Amino acid sequence: MLRPSFYPVADSYLLVVVVALLLAGLLLLGPGRGRVGGWRRATLIGLRAAVVLLIVLAMLRPTLIYTETKKQSATLVILADRSRSMSVQDTVGNKSRYEALRRTIVEAAPALAALAEDFELKAYTFDAQARPAKTAGGKITLGPTPDGEQTAIGAVLEDVLRQEAGKRLLGVVLLSDGAQRAYAPRDLPPQTAASRLKHLGYPLFTFPLGQSRGLGQAKDVAVKDLLVNPSVFEKNDLAVAGQIRADGYAGAQIPVELLFENASGKMEVVAGERLKATAAGQLLPVKLSYAPPTAGEYKLTLRVAEQSGELVTTNNELSTFVNVLKGGLSVLYLEGTPRVEIKFLRRALEASPDINVDFYRIDARRPETRPGNMAEWFQPGKYDVYILGDLDATAFRDNELKDLAEAVDRGAGLIMLGGFHSFAPGGYATTPLAKVLPVTMDRFDRQEFGEKIRSDVHLPGPLAMRPTPVGLLHFALTLAGSREENMAQWAKLPPLTGANRFRALAPSAQTLAVAGRNTPLLVYHYYGRGRVLAFAGDSTWRWWMQGFESAHKRFWRQIVLWLARKDETTEGNVWVRLAKRRFAPAERVEFAAGAQSAGGEVVGTATYRASVVLPDQTRQPLTLVRQGDHMTGSFRQTQAAGDYTIEVTAMQDGAELGTAWSRFLVFQQDLELDNAAADAATLESLAAMTGGESLAPEQFPELIERLAQRTEHLEVEQQIKEALWDTWPFFLLLVALLGTEWYLRKRWGLV
Repeated sequence: MLRPSFYPVADSYLLVVVVALLLAGLLLLGPGRGRVGGWRRATLIGLRAAVVLLIVLAMLRPTLIYTETKKQSATLVILADRSRSMSVQDTVGNKSRYEALRRTIVEAAPALAALAEDFELKAYTFDAQARPAKTAGGKITLGPTPDGEQTAIGAVLEDVLRQEAGKRLLGVVLLSDGAQRAYAPRDLPPQTAASRLKHLGYPLFTFPLGQSRGLGQAKDVAVKDLLVNPSVFEKNDLAVAGQIRADGYAGAQIPVELLFENASGKMEVVAGERLKATAAGQLLPVKLSYAPPTAGEYKLTLRVAEQSGELVTTNNELSTFVNVLKGGLSVLYLEGTPRVEIKFLRRALEASPDINVDFYRIDARRPETRPGNMAEWFQPGKYDVYILGDLDATAFRDNELKDLAEAVDRGAGLIMLGGFHSFAPGGYATTPLAKVLPVTMDRFDRQEFGEKIRSDVHLPGPLAMRPTPVGLLHFALTLAGSREENMAQWAKLPPLTGANRFRALAPSAQTLAVAGRNTPLLVYHYYGRGRVLAFAGDSTWRWWMQGFESAHKRFWRQIVLWLARKDETTEGNVWVRLAKRRFAPAERVEFAAGAQSAGGEVVGTATYRASVVLPDQTRQPLTLVRQGDHMTGSFRQTQAAGDYTIEVTAMQDGAELGTAWSRFLVFQQDLELDNAAADAATLESLAAMTGGESLAPEQFPELIERLAQRTEHLEVEQQIKEALWDTWPFFLLLVALLGTEWYLRKRWGLV
């Protein structure tokens, strides 16, 4: 619809009228009648009047205004999934998902060609990345086979939005099985990208391909879970639990094996069983066990045998690493009388993860309280440290104490604690332990059951326990760094409530701690290859109860370590710990490392050097960051499946404290086919979030036709103004009139 409009100079019609009147008045000054008359005069006046009219018209600036509707340009983006999960044959006619996708594109070619006449058509194939696909005449050229290792729907949508930035989109079409399977950093949630599409006003149209049951009728067995304690003491049973999923093998016997790394680094089968599935997709529990014979770090694998017809075999096993702790920290603690010391001594030792304590209470007057396998406890190599509490010698049978003496002679440690039925009062003066203990005992010092406690063999409290000069330098009694600090720490400890009286010491014995001036409380000597302690006290629990918990723990830990000869080695002084041992490809690995003295104290001034050995045996340095009393580090280059080793070396004042290693594995995973279930629900929710639709593949041509026709949102009304005065014909006419008037005046002799 046309309509005229005027825009007078300075927005003032009055100014235009004034100028018009002035110009009209000038017409009166035209050529006099005496010089020219008749038609010539009229011609000149007419020409001047026309010029005045054009000037007034130009000052009014007349403009024609009309509205025109224009259609904006837009782009339709099509994303076609080319990941390996699209090779699963679970669509109509037993065709693969990718074949169904290609057929859908081909059938929509006429509709795509019609749409491409008015709009831009952009197509991409995608897996972890989006790659442009060639389009011509509505035909989209796709690759022959789906071979992508990941499906990064969220990241691909974000990438495409960046690539098409600045364009208006008709919408985004996504043809996929809908399941995102991607490693970091390409694992952006699809919902995040869908929210951005919604914000931009671009609808997402999804076309799910495939069945949600995954591999459909394909056959597959897989190890789905592996649970195992990360550490175990050597020769102790290690329980291994897992789950096996079986598809397509109902009624079949499925062998499962447990493999354990031997000392030479080779994997060998150590246990196994046969499982039988009764239904498709059934999860079968498996429980196996194995007792590792030697200490160290070993790889463990739960493996199900490959079955005939399996599509995927990379999921047939799961592995992890296990720390087998040396048996030198295995302790047998025997008591006969219930007392407070038991609770706190056990608690102190159990606070150390490298000390395993087996505790038994035996009533010497009740033979039925004796465990049936008691004789096995004293065989050489069974335990490395024995703790005998207030337990009468009559609790043992013939040869048991003889076997204990022989175990000590071969290197085991032994400590006897004070009590009413320990040492001579307990009847040990006439047993094989009489020559093992570092004190001499008299058989006449026997404390019989039921009789009054003899004051001549027991010392009343309070007894302040203080190290001797030898004891202040001894590993077991070091509670602080310097000698002075150690003495001050011992001076603060509460006194004992009583103790056994040692009448005499063995010729080779050394006193480590005394009460009063010279009453021995803690005495040691060597018996064969073993170390033996005699401790007269039985109330160190008072240290813990009165605020010296750390000193109590350290004292008992160091007693056991010394008896086990752990003070002679730096083994374990440097450590590396991982939260877990099994990681997915590209997953971040975090670890902690530190150094400590043999007594368990942190070496705060240590410096560290760390590296990781990759599966191809190349080494990569790692950076450590101090966090409190230890160091932390991380590693993310875990794309390659295989075994990795983190190595940490600690140094202090230029001297090497030691090196620790810890292995972890990145498991091999067929991310696309391990669980190839389609996820139509996710595609439907993504489409709903953006205002789009989730449709069946056969509805694809119909959608393209609707998009080509439904363009109301692309139509924009534009107001067009055409100025009638600001044109070259207008000014040419003005010049022509002025020129003609000048020419005629010249010709007629008026100038």
